[in-house]
Amino acid sequence: MIETLLGGLLGGALRLAPELLKWLDRAGERRHELAMQDKALAFEQLRGAQRMAEIGAAADAAWGVGAMQALKEAVAAQGQLSGVKWADALSTSVRPVITYTFMGLYCTVKAAVLVAALNAGTSWQLSIPQIWTEGDQALWAGVLNFWFISRAWERRNGRA
Repeated sequence: MIETLLGGLLGGALRLAPELLKWLDRAGERRHELAMQDKALAFEQLRGAQRMAEIGAAADAAWGVGAMQALKEAVAAQGQLSGVKWADALSTSVRPVITYTFMGLYCTVKAAVLVAALNAGTSWQLSIPQIWTEGDQALWAGVLNFWFISRAWERRNGRA
């Protein structure tokens, strides 16, 4: 009787084993398929983000090109005379007048500092190196280079 019972149980188990293995295999396949879909979704999200970054970069580049073109046109338009003598004279005098004004103010401040140092009893040999620094030299060099290069450029282009 035990043999019959064990034979029946063993036969039933052997009959159900392939079905159980198929079920476990399908569960593994479903997990694998779900993992692959998750990976594909993550990849598509990454690709979408990259495409959005490319679109943003292209838009920034297009804006930059447009801004540079507008600046180029504005600078070119500034160099054109209007034909109205007083307006042209005023337009061409703006840069020199502003330069002279600020450099005059700059020199006045430096002279006032020198006078104050001399009035405080400091010798001019010690005062001048303290007042006339490398920054001052660089500022004046920049202004002079701007004006002389501007003049050379205008002569080269036949405007001076």
